[in-house]
Amino acid sequence: MATTLVEGVDTDQAQDGAPRAVGSGRAMALLLVITGALGLLASWVITIDKNKILEAEAKGEIFTPGCSLNPIVSCGNIMESDQAQAFGFPNPMMGLVAYGIVICVGMSLLAGARFPRWYWLTFNAGCLFGVAFCAWLQYQSLYVIGSLCLWCCLAWAATIVLFCYVTGYNIKHGHIPLPEGPKRALLEFHWVVPFLWMATIGMLILTRWWDFWTGGQA
Repeated sequence: MATTLVEGVDTDQAQDGAPRAVGSGRAMALLLVITGALGLLASWVITIDKNKILEAEAKGEIFTPGCSLNPIVSCGNIMESDQAQAFGFPNPMMGLVAYGIVICVGMSLLAGARFPRWYWLTFNAGCLFGVAFCAWLQYQSLYVIGSLCLWCCLAWAATIVLFCYVTGYNIKHGHIPLPEGPKRALLEFHWVVPFLWMATIGMLILTRWWDFWTGGQA
């Protein structure tokens, strides 16, 4: 078994031509743990509040989540919408599973685990599904439901950062082929894409309810 060290990352290549197993540095592993934990926290709080809403409805009462601050920042409106259960069950249930997996991958990397190319690409595909689903929820939240959920925003931000850095990691290690020029630029300015992505979402939120933020009518 031949072993090399690439920028602080141990990689193994079996002599029989088996797929290379790649680990990660501490920073990448911690990023997975932190983004997974933030997403899991958001999913957990939303799940608890959703259950409280359902319990209150069964008693003929009304429960208002603590993050429902005004007509725009209203988690309750989001939780009671059809989009909050896009697949027939509450969306946070997916988050509890998905972000838990992210934490497990991060902890495994911290412990020195190495995974083959197919594993990293499958993980990347899961992140792609997550960020695409978040983009759909963002559109629904801004332009269909007309409300924001702060915990949802936390999950959006965590998923965007997760997707960008997992994709960058796969590009860095050749799992996703990219010409050398764009590859160098992307790796050198790795923070630009997630920053601009979240800045764009912030700008859309600002302009969508400009009158409300500036003291006018929503």
